[in-house]
Amino acid sequence: MNAEQIKNLVRDVPDFPKKGVIFKDITPLLSDVTAFREAVRLLAAPYKGKGITKVLGVEARGFLLAAPAALELDAGMVPLRKKGKLPRKTVSASYALEYGTDTLHMHADALEKGDKVLIVDDVLATGGTCAAVIEMARELGAEVVAAAFLIELDFLGGRGKLKDTAVHSLINYK
Repeated sequence: MNAEQIKNLVRDVPDFPKKGVIFKDITPLLSDVTAFREAVRLLAAPYKGKGITKVLGVEARGFLLAAPAALELDAGMVPLRKKGKLPRKTVSASYALEYGTDTLHMHADALEKGDKVLIVDDVLATGGTCAAVIEMARELGAEVVAAAFLIELDFLGGRGKLKDTAVHSLINYK
């Protein structure tokens, strides 16, 4: 199975979560065991043997890809959550979305100086979410090796906000 076949399993849902936004629904992909397995393998493949120690997964759909990618890479998985979802001391960063703003939190002890991290999320849109994750990882002393996305919405220019971070996207929408 290749990236184009995987892309064919992503559904467009117009006007969700608000009018004018076309939501990329990955649930058909997730329900196809062959496609899901191959998508995770293809996301993780460029980073095998690169010494990744932690995979950072962004709430909520990013968790679905980051956890199995971490297993592929023999690395730990660190969840980045919305406010009030983590029980211990956290670091946080706020960011702009294509349709609003939000804040992510990560446990303050989730990363150690010298950790080599891969950020995994479902969609790269405006780049604000990933930029916030990079900021937190670096604040904790980690090296951000790259960011990997199932989907990249090229027309929103998010890659431009991640100037010094390598980006790998499985599916692109121009």
